[in-house]
Amino acid sequence: MAPIDKKRKSGPANESFARSRHPTDGDSRPSKRPRADELDGEKTTKAKIPHTPKISQVRDEDVAFPRGGASLLTPLEHKQIQIEATRDVLFEQGAKSKNVDEDGENGENGETAEKKKHKSRSKGKGEGKKGKDAGEVDEEEVRIEGLSYQRIVAGSLVLGQVSQINDLDIALSLPNNLTGYVPITSISDKITQRIEAIAADEGNDEETELEDVDLKKLFKIGQYLRAYVVSTKDEDAAASSKAAKRHIELSLRPQQANSSMTSQNVVANNTLMASVASVEDHGLVMDLGLSDPAIKGFMSSKDIGFDVNISDIQDGAVFLCTITGLNSNGKTIKLCVDPAKIAHPKKPNYLSEAPTIDAFLPGTAVEILVADITPRGIAGKVMGMLDVTADLMHSGAASGKDLEKKYKIGTRIKGRVICTFPNAQPAKLAVSLLDHVMFLTSQQAVQDDEKKNPLDILPLSAVVEEVTVKKVEPGMGLFVGLGVKGVSGFVHISRVKDGKIETLSETTGHYKTGSKHRGRVIGYNPLDGIYLVSLEESILAQPFLRIEDVPIGAVVRGKVEKIVVNERGVGGILLNLAEGITGLVSEAHMSDVQLLHPEKKFKEGSTVTARVLSTDPSKRHIRLTLKKTLVNSDAAIFVSYHDIEVGMQSPGTIVNILPNGAVVQFYGTIRGFLPVAEMSEAYIKDPSQHFRVGQVVNVHVLKVDAEEEKLTVSCKDPSSFGLAQQAVMKKLKVGETVSAIVTEKLNDSISLDLQGLRATLPVAHLTDGSPQKNASALKKIRVGQTLTDLLVLEKHESKHLIVLTNKPSLIKDAQASLLLRTFEDVKENKVVHGFVRNITLTGVFVQFAGGLTGLLPKVKLSEDAIRLPDFGMKKSQTLEVKIVRVDHGQRNFQLSMIDAAAPQESPQKSAHSVAINQEAVNPIDTTLTCLDDLTLGRLTKAKIASVKDTQINVQLADNIQGRIDVSQVFDSWDDIKDRKRPLRSFSAKQILNVRVLGIHDARNHRFLPISHRSGKTLVFELSAKPSDQSSKAQEPLTLDQVKLGSSWIAYVNNVQDSYVWVNLSPNVRGRILALDISDDVSKLKDLESNFPVGSAIRVHVKNVDAANNRLDLSARSAQSSEPLTLKSLSKGMVVAGKVTKTNERLIIVQLSSSLSAPVNLTDLADDYSEADPTKYSKNEIVRVCVTDIDLPNKKIRLSTRPSRVLNSSLDVNDPEITSVSQLKPNDIVRGFVSNVSDKGLFVSLGGNVTAWVRVAELSDSYIKEWQNEYEVDQLVKGKVILVDRAKNHVHMSLKASVMDSDYVAPLSFNDLKTGQIVTGKVRKVEDYGVFIVIDGSNNLSGLCHQSQMADKNRVVDVKKLYEEDDVVRAKILNLDREKKRISFGLKASYFDDGIDSEEESDDEDLSGMEGVKITGDYSEEDEEEDGGIDLNDVESIGSNEDQDSEESDEDMPDVDDAGVPALSTEGFDWSANVLDEVDNQSDAGSDNEGADEKPKKKKRRKAEITVDRTGDLDANGPQSVSDFERLLLGQPDSSALWIQYMAFQMQLSELSKAREVAERAIKTINIREETEKMNVWIALLNLENAYGSDESVDEVFKRACQYNDAQEIHERLTSIYIQSGKHSKADDLFQVLIKKFSQSPTVWTNYAHFLLTILFSPDRARALLSRAKQSLPPHTHIALTLKFASLEFHSDSGSPERGRTMFEALLTTFPKRLDIWNQLLDLETAQGEKDVVRGVFERMVKMNKALKPKQAVAWFRRWSEWEEGNGDEKSREKVLAKTQEWVTAAAKKKEMTKGGDEE
Repeated sequence: MAPIDKKRKSGPANESFARSRHPTDGDSRPSKRPRADELDGEKTTKAKIPHTPKISQVRDEDVAFPRGGASLLTPLEHKQIQIEATRDVLFEQGAKSKNVDEDGENGENGETAEKKKHKSRSKGKGEGKKGKDAGEVDEEEVRIEGLSYQRIVAGSLVLGQVSQINDLDIALSLPNNLTGYVPITSISDKITQRIEAIAADEGNDEETELEDVDLKKLFKIGQYLRAYVVSTKDEDAAASSKAAKRHIELSLRPQQANSSMTSQNVVANNTLMASVASVEDHGLVMDLGLSDPAIKGFMSSKDIGFDVNISDIQDGAVFLCTITGLNSNGKTIKLCVDPAKIAHPKKPNYLSEAPTIDAFLPGTAVEILVADITPRGIAGKVMGMLDVTADLMHSGAASGKDLEKKYKIGTRIKGRVICTFPNAQPAKLAVSLLDHVMFLTSQQAVQDDEKKNPLDILPLSAVVEEVTVKKVEPGMGLFVGLGVKGVSGFVHISRVKDGKIETLSETTGHYKTGSKHRGRVIGYNPLDGIYLVSLEESILAQPFLRIEDVPIGAVVRGKVEKIVVNERGVGGILLNLAEGITGLVSEAHMSDVQLLHPEKKFKEGSTVTARVLSTDPSKRHIRLTLKKTLVNSDAAIFVSYHDIEVGMQSPGTIVNILPNGAVVQFYGTIRGFLPVAEMSEAYIKDPSQHFRVGQVVNVHVLKVDAEEEKLTVSCKDPSSFGLAQQAVMKKLKVGETVSAIVTEKLNDSISLDLQGLRATLPVAHLTDGSPQKNASALKKIRVGQTLTDLLVLEKHESKHLIVLTNKPSLIKDAQASLLLRTFEDVKENKVVHGFVRNITLTGVFVQFAGGLTGLLPKVKLSEDAIRLPDFGMKKSQTLEVKIVRVDHGQRNFQLSMIDAAAPQESPQKSAHSVAINQEAVNPIDTTLTCLDDLTLGRLTKAKIASVKDTQINVQLADNIQGRIDVSQVFDSWDDIKDRKRPLRSFSAKQILNVRVLGIHDARNHRFLPISHRSGKTLVFELSAKPSDQSSKAQEPLTLDQVKLGSSWIAYVNNVQDSYVWVNLSPNVRGRILALDISDDVSKLKDLESNFPVGSAIRVHVKNVDAANNRLDLSARSAQSSEPLTLKSLSKGMVVAGKVTKTNERLIIVQLSSSLSAPVNLTDLADDYSEADPTKYSKNEIVRVCVTDIDLPNKKIRLSTRPSRVLNSSLDVNDPEITSVSQLKPNDIVRGFVSNVSDKGLFVSLGGNVTAWVRVAELSDSYIKEWQNEYEVDQLVKGKVILVDRAKNHVHMSLKASVMDSDYVAPLSFNDLKTGQIVTGKVRKVEDYGVFIVIDGSNNLSGLCHQSQMADKNRVVDVKKLYEEDDVVRAKILNLDREKKRISFGLKASYFDDGIDSEEESDDEDLSGMEGVKITGDYSEEDEEEDGGIDLNDVESIGSNEDQDSEESDEDMPDVDDAGVPALSTEGFDWSANVLDEVDNQSDAGSDNEGADEKPKKKKRRKAEITVDRTGDLDANGPQSVSDFERLLLGQPDSSALWIQYMAFQMQLSELSKAREVAERAIKTINIREETEKMNVWIALLNLENAYGSDESVDEVFKRACQYNDAQEIHERLTSIYIQSGKHSKADDLFQVLIKKFSQSPTVWTNYAHFLLTILFSPDRARALLSRAKQSLPPHTHIALTLKFASLEFHSDSGSPERGRTMFEALLTTFPKRLDIWNQLLDLETAQGEKDVVRGVFERMVKMNKALKPKQAVAWFRRWSEWEEGNGDEKSREKVLAKTQEWVTAAAKKKEMTKGGDEE
């Protein structure tokens, strides 16, 4: 891995070691010191590097470095030339002593040119002293140096190891901590061709399958490759800057990587870079890129390596191959890349001999003759002539090895070439002696005796608390130990501390050998096998060094670096998280709400808190969020699908909204799907209406599939099922026994709490027994009780529900491990218990635990069971079955009950063994000796032990018991003396003669034959009938012997609401319907007291069903006991019935099992005041009279009127009205309101007679909200004013003036006089006075002004004195007959003569003025308004002290009014001049200044009569805000005024103020004024629709729906949308309407009208009709069809022909409906087709021969009138003929009917 360079923006080009490689390094070498001329000469050479040096005469092309043996010059000539060149360079450098070194190494090593100059001089002196010979010896020495950024040049060849694979390039770790990059276009020619083909295909429309180049499939991390250096500077990146950025670009193309290789150097053990030309069956054909194209390579599949599959290798892949051999002609080279073969530690393959030194290229293993060993490395020779060096890193010295001990001069060692120096003279190579390079493997570290990747033990950016200095290189850095065995670390001198460090020493200073420090890993070079470490405090303090270090989901602090601006505005924010690490906050993640001006909130340089959403190191991307809901969330972070579990919660961001849901983004690449059904508890049709992209939602996980990377989440509240419940649910196993607490008892189940989980226990699972037994068990269970030993039957994890059972058989099976839980438990021949899940015609489905279900076919049931209905079974009944067949493929199994019973026979016999013959102890009958003596029919004696209601318990002996059923005591009805308690005559210890009938089964109360002597205790069934004592023994009575119509004596066994159960004998049981138990209905009201258990009843058989063991009986007389049917009923019949339902409107009475009918309010009582359905209780028996029967419609009308069911002579306050003919005008009748409509009331008078009361006929006085005064079922009294028998119409009036002969008309305005004293009620209280309604008037009201309330003291706060509905006495001060306004006075002086003269004087003054005027016909809009005068200011000026006044009309406390003018009683002083008068303290004149003021008394300023300027408002309307405010004070409930105010603000372009006015109106208008409020809401919707956004319209719309009728608001908004042309929105809203208000026919017709007339979409409109019929009740279908048919005629897009078809269908069904004919006629008349209209007239007459006279007259009249205007003479005659024909036919029919009646 490359190290972390905190300043690097592009790819890393690290040279940690190179920074220390300067000329002075040679001075510190202890063994040999190179001369200054050599060093400087080399420097000069490096400064003038040729791009492609010519180094050989043998080859013309460029090579990596000069070849030593092929030159024309002899070695001696070479030496001479070198010495001369060195001297020339020294001379040049001496002349330029002040210049800096050209390579810029001065900056890196911190040395100045002066120091270099000084060193050069000293070296020069030494050379002079030693003389020429010494100089020659030094020439032989080879300088040990490693690769550095300065030494690597274009044309160099290097060995690298793949450290990183990106999308478009790969990174190679090079020696000495360098990193190079290979672009995707520099790998091989094949890869380049593929890329060019893909690029060309992008512009081609034809579909071709071209696979993208995936570098991860071509290379693997750790792979060794030889690369050719293309360049060492990033020219593109440096184009804009002065200094070029360091960037080593490499190429792997064989043509360049093998550039120095000639055909003669192709020898065994040499290395070549080869690319795959093709993949064959047995190996790979390789392209070598040599000058001779005929030479190819081949690599066998055996030489690829054991971990590589040949099929995975792609064409164009490159490998560093070793030559293993050549074929005979030398054109095919055998290659191998398997490290186990070419770099085996024990059997190394190395190149020992070669034709030229050009054969030695990086990657080739060589044998080295050690020539020199220094602490900084090893120098040697290959083949005795080529110099090679192993530097500090690659000789092993860096890891602490003592090279002099390990290696000896003159010995031969193995090494691998790692780079070339093309410009070195003489030729020189760098080699590595490191083991992992020699073996072509990756360096391994050791931890716990296990080899691991070093980065797995100590990852990059890790902080090491203890870094130990192992070795100090003064000019280079520190070699340190990090506690990782096998891998050491290196701290470059520039990384030792933040500031500049002067010197490093092994023995002294802070960083001496053995010292320990805190450090941080900043890089790792796999080729060098060493960590790169920094000890700088700034590096240690940084939160992150790389993008990989930034954890996803972490909360980080960042500084705003830049605000990104795009064409839409601010598109994002760049946050700096650490040095060199920047993240992007997108526009959607700046805030939870949309910011209008983000740049104002986020200033550059400010610090913010963010959370990391995702990181992409390959693209160097970091996504951040500033949303508070995400940043402050403590929920789990979703980073990996494998870590997500069901039920986990986390916030996520919506990134896409689909019709069926939304996509939610979490952290990293985690995305979840939010289905629309999981978005809310409420129904959501369109998610985009409720959610937006970028919105944060809190979700919990429903499903997760880590393998498929699929996640489903929900927004619904998961609080009911938290993590604790999930854990319990997961732990719970089916078949486990648990305990649970009862939380609720229902009719069919019990709700329980099971450790926080919701559990249910069906009532049918309480026992294995019958439903009665389950019901009995349910009664014993109470809420809060803990039930133990319950079995977990099913787990519904999706519903969070546990199903339990308490069936003993299932629990016993579970304990014995027999319970079927899964299909694996199903084994053939296994006998198990289950319960009935479902019953079909072909079999029974039996369920077991875990929802496992098996089939019990019909053929596997007993013959007796097959004959019974439902096979004699019920749902949830426990069954014992045997598994007879298992189908593992289909995973189903069959059961049998026949086989299950067989193995149980023998155990049953043993369990219920025959009772042992017992001796009789103290027998009552002395002839009885033992149990066997009691045989069938034996006569014996018994002593009564106890007497019960239904049986007598007796003893035959002390140890033998018996019972005598009540049915076995009496022979005849007359023998029973007490029929309610037949056994009362018997007493204990009485001796009876009895006959043995059989055995009584005490467990299930069954009668058994005498042979069934089983069980622990035997109870004998006996008979005490006198007839049984003398005659022969009779067979016990069975159901087969009971015949239909036969009579019996029955004894009550049980009494229920609907039935009474009786016994005819011990084993024959029947039931009597409650209505059939007696002819006396009074007895039916209390069955338990009139027919107690044990009582005797004479019955006859109504029905016998022996197969189903069912017997129906009746105790009524034979005639009345026939079951009632619709046909057997007749009018006037009085029958008994049972109340089955009651509500406030009616009661439902059941007459028989198939017959029920209602009793309406008008039929409940003779006095409607007593008609109360709620006084009847369910199951009560009542007498009813059949008053009407409608056989065709199967309707009955019943009555419980006493005059009908008891005695017709009883008093009747409200006569029964069954037809309109009973009514005549002026009848006073009472009825119940059946409907309240906008046009008036509909009152039910009885039967089918309904009267209509117009609004004008409701009351003599005006009622504004009259609909609030009436409600359905309210009793009203009125007078019939019109009876139209033809139309069956009745009109009524509820006015008192119409009904009451003594009616006194209410006071009118003309009845009032000035000075009249009246009483009334305060209707409204305002700051300026009170409005009073006069008692007994036609709602006349007027105003008592504030100034007319008290004599001396002016009333300050009117609202403290009066409240609404206060009763007051007032005097009429003034009447304005033109404007109908009344002014009142409440002063005490008006009603008391003892007032002093001063007050009289004042009153006289005031009485001359006119009061505030209010119209007689009151409406709130006519009230006077408080205008331009501020009454609060008047009070503050006029009142010297504030005193609370009592609520009284007479006694007012004194308040000093000196100097304060009273408000004019003529009207309000709109001019506000009164304030000026107060300020000026001037006397105002008045027309009636008649009273003299005494000087000693306080002067009272007379009120000035001012001109009423309100007339201007009436003439011109309000012209300003103050005008509107003034008017609104008097008319706060006027929506028209508020809306006018809104429009005024909109004209001024004040939209916000118009909205404020609307909001004020909504809050101000009285809550009772629903229509007024609605008008304002509609106006606000109009405003938002015209000027607002969709969101604002939606917000107002939702609020309007909450405060008003939702349907009306929906309809109004659709109208607004239609009027404004927004048809698509109107269409969407109609869709909502027909779903929400599907029960309203108008909604459907309005939508159809819209589709036909606006959208012109007839097909959609027609499809609505069928949908509407599905939603609406049947009685609306005809009217709905008619409206849809009419639309076809009216609309342009409709089809009249289709409309005719719809009418024809209706007329075929209802030919007599004249209203349908008339509608069709109207529509056809409008169409104007005369023949069609005439055809309608004719068809109606033809289809309805039996028209009623009135209908016929109306039809023919209309026909003749139409023909008058549209026909000719002939057609008119035809109408007359048709009319005459009908009249003749009708007369003939009438005569025939009359003749038949006479006969």
